[in-house]
Amino acid sequence: MAFCDGFFNISHFLDHTHMAVTKDHVHPKALCEFYGFCLLWFIAAQMLLVNVVAINIFMLMYFDVNINFGQRDWRLLLYTFGVPFIASCVAATTGQLGPCGITCYFDTIKGRLAVWFTTVPSVMIIFVNIIFYVLTWKRIRQQTLAIKNLAQSMMTAHASRNTARRMSLFVAVFVLQWFPVGVYGVWNLIEPVHPILLHAGAIFPNLGGCFNLAVCLILRRLRIRQRRNGLPEINRLGRGKQVKTISKHCPDHSFRFTENT
Repeated sequence: MAFCDGFFNISHFLDHTHMAVTKDHVHPKALCEFYGFCLLWFIAAQMLLVNVVAINIFMLMYFDVNINFGQRDWRLLLYTFGVPFIASCVAATTGQLGPCGITCYFDTIKGRLAVWFTTVPSVMIIFVNIIFYVLTWKRIRQQTLAIKNLAQSMMTAHASRNTARRMSLFVAVFVLQWFPVGVYGVWNLIEPVHPILLHAGAIFPNLGGCFNLAVCLILRRLRIRQRRNGLPEINRLGRGKQVKTISKHCPDHSFRFTENT
């Protein structure tokens, strides 16, 4: 997540700096296409990564299935970065990339396939992720109530409630960062976009690093507080009265799952 947000913002910073210095669009056009290539690649990679995380948590919570991504998560990396790289190459070789208003992305005139590279997959992934996160949060809440009804320890119940709160943070951050972009894409297909929505679609995606940093700091603070209080980090009640522990790593928001029998 940090890698995707970092290169996304670096590409945006470079093309905006170029325009601010030259008082014109990025020239030569090949350089503008390169900036657009980077934006398309890392935006798509970030969305696919979040989508895989949502699916993985959903499968674990509802079916007790932990997806195997291979050694060092090579399957996950190949999917999240390989597929967007191929799509970006197709867009670049077909002349879809170029100047796009105040940035370099899909060419305003020649980028006729932009909707199939941006709006359609973005809207689908955003809503699928929201559904998975909400269903997962609902299951966590149900398990918290089940733990209370079974008179389990208050420590476990407390950890489950913390899990629900953390999932809510990721739902809020993901929606806050990318939902304006989805609305912008759909609105633009119907009629000219309102200036307020245009600015929101440009500002909020660039704040992704700030949003993720805020979540990281909140989670780290919660973990430190739990350790001081001697509480388990995150627990849930699994099948066969097993307790599964989910360990969250802040820097990349990835999930590592271990099972304690």
